[in-house]
Amino acid sequence: MAGLPGLEGGQAIADVIFGDYNPGGKLPITYPRYPNDLMTYDHKTSEISGLNRYNPQYAFGHGLSYTTFDYTKLHLSRKRLQENQTLQVRVTVSNRGAMAGKEPVLLFIRDLVRSVTPPVRQLKGFDSVFLEPGQSKTVEFVLSAADLSFIGREGSRMTEPGEFEIEVGGLKKRIILE
Repeated sequence: MAGLPGLEGGQAIADVIFGDYNPGGKLPITYPRYPNDLMTYDHKTSEISGLNRYNPQYAFGHGLSYTTFDYTKLHLSRKRLQENQTLQVRVTVSNRGAMAGKEPVLLFIRDLVRSVTPPVRQLKGFDSVFLEPGQSKTVEFVLSAADLSFIGREGSRMTEPGEFEIEVGGLKKRIILE
């Protein structure tokens, strides 16, 4: 998608089409498959019923590249998190293709059970790495109990103990907030 690319937009689009430039962005929106099919990436499971389903043309975080990035070694610094602690999340991103490229790394969380219906996942961190062919880098995120909070029934921010799923690049691990 080029939007309104301006006077030099044609050259920029040609550079991408002919492989002279490797695109490295990810969608900040969910692009619907059909008109009025406007369910967002962070929808709630309770919103899916009958004809109302999550089936986007391109999901939030979708992106194209002329190279291939692999995610491995998802590591969490702890399996249990207290209110006053932080959680380090590390993942290794590798460029397995033949072209240098930039990869936006997105960290999502999912609260498995809470007192109000949780979203299926929420973006809680992102970073971007530029990798030459064959190069790997470790990306680190730091989460706190506040990152696992939500707006409760009374309209104020709160945290609840429970199990959470951390997802980066399709890799998933679980932690427990105590």
